[in-house]
Amino acid sequence: MKRGTFQLMKSVNKSLILNTIRTSEPISRAQIAKKTELTPPTVSSIVKELLEEELVVESDLGESQGGRKPTMLLINHDAFYVIGVDVSPDSIKCIAGSLSGKVIVRAEPKEISKRISSEQFLDELIDTIRSVLDTLSTPDKVMGIGVAMHGVVDVENGLSLVAPNLGLTDIPIKDVLEKEFDTIVKVENDVRAMALGESWFSTNGHIGSMLTVNMGSGVGAGLVIDGKLYHGAADLAGEVGHMTIDLHGEVCTCGNRGCFQTFATCDAIIKRAKAALIEADEKAGMAKGEAEHLVHDQIGYQNLTIEDIYHMATAGNEILANVLQETGEVIGIALTNLIHVINPEKIVLGGEVCKMSAFILPVIKDTIVQRGLTADAKQTKVDLIKLGHDATLKGALALLLVEIFE
Repeated sequence: MKRGTFQLMKSVNKSLILNTIRTSEPISRAQIAKKTELTPPTVSSIVKELLEEELVVESDLGESQGGRKPTMLLINHDAFYVIGVDVSPDSIKCIAGSLSGKVIVRAEPKEISKRISSEQFLDELIDTIRSVLDTLSTPDKVMGIGVAMHGVVDVENGLSLVAPNLGLTDIPIKDVLEKEFDTIVKVENDVRAMALGESWFSTNGHIGSMLTVNMGSGVGAGLVIDGKLYHGAADLAGEVGHMTIDLHGEVCTCGNRGCFQTFATCDAIIKRAKAALIEADEKAGMAKGEAEHLVHDQIGYQNLTIEDIYHMATAGNEILANVLQETGEVIGIALTNLIHVINPEKIVLGGEVCKMSAFILPVIKDTIVQRGLTADAKQTKVDLIKLGHDATLKGALALLLVEIFE
């Protein structure tokens, strides 16, 4: 779908009605008028347009309230597609999804070289999107492309300001993709996109405020308020990984000491786990040089992975169980700080670190209860993300769906 066509579809009342159908389907015209407080003629006129545009379909008749049975309306979820792209520090993933977020086509992930140039990166991005479009039977039904990009993003201009893991700056993603594919393109930070996707698909936009915190190779967050992403004054909202937890802690990649992500990333947990195992061996009477190369439970310390730590802790290794529980306490302290500042209705946790939820989640919740300022703060809901491995890709789809429906 061309950019001009997309804009013609947009109007305040049309979006209001469309979103009312999405969140309440099946729903009658009379029910829409009551919910939106629009006049019945206005509702009928706009619904007629939506039917002609194939965004909405009529379903079987609804239940009678004393008169003629009403015709019910539903979103025509399979009439159009949106493209979602997830650019992580090491790969590009891409899907085509329906208006309900169902994955229609999935491209093979494309690995990104750490020595890639901006031009090469954009070529890889275009090739990946093209591979999805080429498999669609009706590529003209694509309504737009959403790109979830790691690093700092200028959302208004669709510019990747800093992609730290790739060493790239000022990548004009929106301009290049809109020129290449002649469709609307939205670019967002990956964790904020994930937050929007979780709000859009898992809660149907029914939560007033939700904070999503992603913990993996780094720590980031996205805040959704009344269905909208909060960006802050300079697109920096959500950089919670650089919230100071320990003034005298380890130096972070940003140059400051004791940032949250020096405690809550996979690498940070692995580093503390290795140190704890070596310290335990030293206390058992081994020399440090020997301990650093010891094979513990068939696993060399130097090759320890986050999965190894979890499995060993699950198998009864108290040292590693303690490391994970300490991690949960630090995360709980950080989240308590965020609760006191933001006061979200719900917090959702995602990322590789959450694979250890059996150890860390109970401690996180207990820490919030212990440190929360008020009873309401103590009772803030904390859950794991529901969208799983596709969370960021679904978030990229949601960037476009928000534009369509709201």
